[in-house]
Parts: sequence; C-alpha cells; structure tokens
Amino acid sequence: MFYELRQYKINPGRMDEWVKFMEGEIIPFQVSRGMVITGSWRGEEDDTVYVWMRRFDSEAERERLYEVVYQSDYWKNDVAPRVAELMDRSAIRVTRIVPTPKSVAQ
Repeated sequence: MFYELRQYKINPGRMDEWVKFMEGEIIPFQVSRGMVITGSWRGEEDDTVYVWMRRFDSEAERERLYEVVYQSDYWKNDVAPRVAELMDRSAIRVTRIVPTPKSVAQ
C-alpha cells in the first residue's frame, strides 16, 4: 500500500472555487470510480496551496484507477478544462509515500 501526496498551486483568488469544485465534483467522481481519498487541505497562510492524498493498494490498482478516471469522457470533457482554469498545472507535485511501521495510516 502507498499514498499519493498531491500538492497544487491554485490561481490567486480562486481557492474557494477550487475547494467547492474538488469537494463537490472531483472527489465524489473519483470515489465513485474506486479511488480512496484520505484527506484534503488548503494552506492556512498561503491561499494558493492545496494538498490532498489518495491511497492505493498496489501499483496495478493505481494504474487501473488512473485509466478509469482520467480516460473517461467526463474527465476529459468536463473536469480537465475547468481544472486548467483554476490551477497552475505546471506546479503540480506528486509524491508517493508509504507509512512507517507505527503509523496509524497502516
């Protein structure tokens, strides 16, 4: 099992719109396709910082879920264009992390 720690830079003044989009559309859509979203956060002092995490049982599961989500017509036609309006895609940082032996995230 591993997690993806995803860090985004949201365009200035668009954070409230981004959070509404994530919590109202993106996260529910991904969960409906089988993704496990473990949390999402916004910067306390920097209103351009957004962070969220997803958990995968294996690389094979991650690949399958990426295909189901990101190759769907809904994602390509409805979600992706809106994402591009709200965030700086060139600044996306994805870090794969694994819990330590005594972590409650096991």
